[in-house]
Amino acid sequence: MNKFSKTWWGQLFIEALESFTDSGRLSRGRSYANNGKIKQYKVTKGKITAKVRGSVNPYFGVYKEPLYKTEISLTPISQEDWQRAIALLSSRASFVSKLLMNEMPDNIEKTFYQEFKLHLLPYDSDDFQTHCSCPDWSNPCKHIAGVYYLIASEIDRDPFLLFELRGLPREKLHEELMKSTLGQILSQGLTTENLAPEPVESYYTKPTLVTTNNKISQKEFWQGQKRISEHLPDNSSNAIPAIVVKKAGDYPQFWHQDSSFIEVMSDFYTRVRKTI
Repeated sequence: MNKFSKTWWGQLFIEALESFTDSGRLSRGRSYANNGKIKQYKVTKGKITAKVRGSVNPYFGVYKEPLYKTEISLTPISQEDWQRAIALLSSRASFVSKLLMNEMPDNIEKTFYQEFKLHLLPYDSDDFQTHCSCPDWSNPCKHIAGVYYLIASEIDRDPFLLFELRGLPREKLHEELMKSTLGQILSQGLTTENLAPEPVESYYTKPTLVTTNNKISQKEFWQGQKRISEHLPDNSSNAIPAIVVKKAGDYPQFWHQDSSFIEVMSDFYTRVRKTI
């Protein structure tokens, strides 16, 4: 089956579904997601509600296109477990930096299971609570399967949706990460300040006269009035390389290719460095 999602976390979501869901049902749901059958879609308090167009079938007496209501939710993680998980996420720069840049850390699912025996991605069919108003008794029906694929595409765009489906609103997660020391440091590099342009008479700096203290000694002139500490703090670990490129994520709005924008730019800069 061709990849439906562009990001690795969206692909893992689909792979998790394929591991415990009938492939025939999923393929029909995939066509529903691709053909615009899902008319309305919203997430409220971790529950996904969608309206999906059905099929006209005169053989069964269906002469007008029906509209079915579909509901999907994931088993939420308890507040106690979320508190422990957030404490761990906030203590690691790799997690904080990626989540603040709207990316999913590649080892987050492994960490959740190793540290807390929890799953962020769907693990089995019991993880889902689903309902559809269509007459199909199978679960998932093609309407539910179509919404599954829509969820995967939404997780591509916003990985925080996966946290919200597990019971942690994205605003709460962002707020907790910003409270940590690492979050405060990293957020300074991610925040851009828009300055209004100011008119100037000249592009060149005009020299100005500065009065000097003639009573200063030669020692103070060369060494300064206050001695600089020999042990300066190392801020190298706080810098995020290529932050302007990475800030928009793997698939920014202007990027319409299947490959990751960050990977393409990384390869481009590597080739430029070799030619210089």
